[in-house]
Amino acid sequence: MRIRPIARDDIEGLQALSQQAGVGFTSLPDNREFLAGKIEAAARAFEERTPVDDRLYFFVLEDETTGELAGCSAIVGQVGREVPFYHYRLGTLAHSSVQLDLHRTIDTLFLSSDHTGDAEVCSLFLRPEYRGEANKHLRSGALLSKARWLFIAQFRDRFPAKVLAEMRGVFDEHNRSPFWDSLGKHFFPMDFDEADRLTGLGQKSFIGELMPKFPIYTTFMSEEARACIGQVHRHTRPALEMLKKEGLRWEGYIDIFDGGPTVEAYIDDVRAVRTSRVHPVEISKDAPVQSVSRWMAASTAMNAFRAAWIGRGPGEDGTLVLSEEEARRLEVSAGDTLRLLDTQETS
Repeated sequence: MRIRPIARDDIEGLQALSQQAGVGFTSLPDNREFLAGKIEAAARAFEERTPVDDRLYFFVLEDETTGELAGCSAIVGQVGREVPFYHYRLGTLAHSSVQLDLHRTIDTLFLSSDHTGDAEVCSLFLRPEYRGEANKHLRSGALLSKARWLFIAQFRDRFPAKVLAEMRGVFDEHNRSPFWDSLGKHFFPMDFDEADRLTGLGQKSFIGELMPKFPIYTTFMSEEARACIGQVHRHTRPALEMLKKEGLRWEGYIDIFDGGPTVEAYIDDVRAVRTSRVHPVEISKDAPVQSVSRWMAASTAMNAFRAAWIGRGPGEDGTLVLSEEEARRLEVSAGDTLRLLDTQETS
C-alpha cells in the first residue's frame, strides 16, 4: 500500500470511491464532470501551476497488488478564498431578571466564516474492505491520514498558520440527519441530499442567501437534534481519533447541515509536523524488516510525492536503510532523502 498524488487517468477509480462514500460525504460527490475537474485542479497544484492560496492536493491510496484505489484524502491550501466557507459557531447568551431573581443561559448558533484562509485536511475515505481490526490493511487509514501531515511538513511554506478538518455528523438508521430535519430543512426548499450535493459541487452561495443572519436558539430545536451538535457519524470516529492524537481540537464550530464538529489546530503544533525529520537514504537487499513497523516515510518531491510504511527507523548516523522493495514503492534512490515519522511519538 502506498500514497501518491492522484493522476489524470484515475477518474474511474475516483468515481468508484465517490459512489461508495455515499450521502453526507460532501467533498466527494458522485459527479463525473466535477471529479474530473478536481483531478485536473490537483494535477496543476502538484505541478505548481496554480497560486499557492488556490491549491488542492489530492492523494490516493493505491493497492499495488491489484492496482485499485483503496481510498483517498486531500489538503485544501486555503478555504473560503473563492467560495464562502460557512460554519455555525456555538455560543451562549445569558438572560437575567433582577426583579424576579431569575437567570438563564441559552446555547446559540451563529453563521460564521471565521476559518477563511485556513488550510483544510479533507476527503478522507477508505473503502469498507480495507477497514477493521481483523483486516490486514488495518493501518491503511492511518497512512491516508498521516501522510498529509508529512506533505505539509515538507512543504510548510505553501500553507497558512492554521488547519481544520470537518467531521461528518450524525445520521440515523434511515440515513437521515436529525440536525437537518430540525433546522436546515426549514430554511432550504430542498432535501438534505440536494443541499449536500450543491455544496459538494462548490455552489455554496445559497447558504448565505437563505440562512438567517441572527443567532439561532438551540432550545427551539428537537432534543434529538441538539444531541447531534458536535457529534460524529459512527464511520467517522476513527478519523476523528487520529486527528485528536495529532492535536486537533473542537473549538465550537459545526457543519451547518448535519451539525458535525470542525476540529482545528495551528499547523506548527500538529504532532506529525513537529516530530517528522528528513533523513538520507541508502538501499540494501539485506535490510531487516519488522513484521509490524511504526515508521512511516514520505518522499520529498512535490509532484512525485509517495508515502508508505517502512520496516525500520534510521541508524545511529541518521541514515535510513531501505529494502529494494521499499525503495521501489517510494520511488527513491540511494542519496535521495525521505521525511520520516515515528508514529509511536504521535499515538
